[in-house]
Order: sequence, then C-alpha cells, then structure tokens
Amino acid sequence: MQDQNAFNEVIGRLRINESKLTTLRERLLVTDSNMIGEYKRISDEIKNINEDVRDLKNAIMSLKETMQDIIKGAENFASSQDVKVLEKYINVWNPLNFVTEKEVRQIIQEKK
Repeated sequence: MQDQNAFNEVIGRLRINESKLTTLRERLLVTDSNMIGEYKRISDEIKNINEDVRDLKNAIMSLKETMQDIIKGAENFASSQDVKVLEKYINVWNPLNFVTEKEVRQIIQEKK
C-alpha cells in the first residue's frame, strides 16, 4: 500500500513536471516566434536607415559640388575695390549729362 502511494505520488509529480515542460515549450516557441519577428523588423529598420544614410551622403556630396561650383563662379566676380574704381570713373564721367545724337541735332537746328 505504501509502495502504491509512493508510486502514485511519483506519477503525479511526473505529470506535473510534464505539464510544466509542455508550458515551457509553448512559451519558448512563442518567444522564438517573437524574436524572429523582432529580428526581421530590426533588420528592415537597419536597411532603411542605411538607405537614408546613403541618400544623405549623396545629398551632401551634391551640395559640396554645388558649393564648389559657386565658389569657382564667385572668383570671377568683381572685388569691392574694382567696383569702387568703376564708381569713381562713373562719377567723373557723369553719363547722365551726356547728350544723345538726337539732342545734338536739335541743338544744331536751334542754332541755325
């Protein structure tokens, strides 16, 4: 009788352990599934971030090239000193006081 009770107790413990093992297996499957999903999601995010970084690098390179072109073009601009010299010449000549051919002809006609 005592052997029977001990046997039943061992079988009960075995069933409890089997149940716990089954539960642990199910949890492990769910965890594995979640990890696989997270891995795929993170991989996609990393891929998108890498594409964004590549696009940003290309945009920066394009901006650098544009800035270099602008700088090269700006080298051909007149300096402020050149502009001041031109301003002095314009002030000396005072082109607003120049007369047109038509005005000269008119003055000649009036003098006759």
